[in-house]
Amino acid sequence: MAKSRQPSEIEKLERAFWQSLVDHKPKVATAMLTEPALMVSAHGAMTFGHAAYTRMANDTKHKVLDYAISGLEVLFPSDDVAIATYRVHQKMELDGKPVEMDVVDSSTWVKRDGAWKCAAHTECPEAAKA
Repeated sequence: MAKSRQPSEIEKLERAFWQSLVDHKPKVATAMLTEPALMVSAHGAMTFGHAAYTRMANDTKHKVLDYAISGLEVLFPSDDVAIATYRVHQKMELDGKPVEMDVVDSSTWVKRDGAWKCAAHTECPEAAKA
């Protein structure tokens, strides 16, 4: 199992996905997803296709305004699977109100026909520091 063999490629994909949220370009994000894809967050676990993701991304009640990724690490359990873990400081707008939060994320990327696609993403609030 190799660690960080091609982190720059996976890191670029992670950042491009987040930037597509800030830029409100769901087609860019959707092109990076498998169909279906999985997600686990504070809202629960879900499986979704491209159309469902586009509907979620177009929901005006939830907007990502800015983000900062830190501590990104990538593990390659095989040549066609990459697992990224990292922290994100998010600035969002929820129901018209500004919100900032720190979360811990992971993404599982699979290589299909020579291109990396995100198959699963998890996000949980970062534990408060004592």
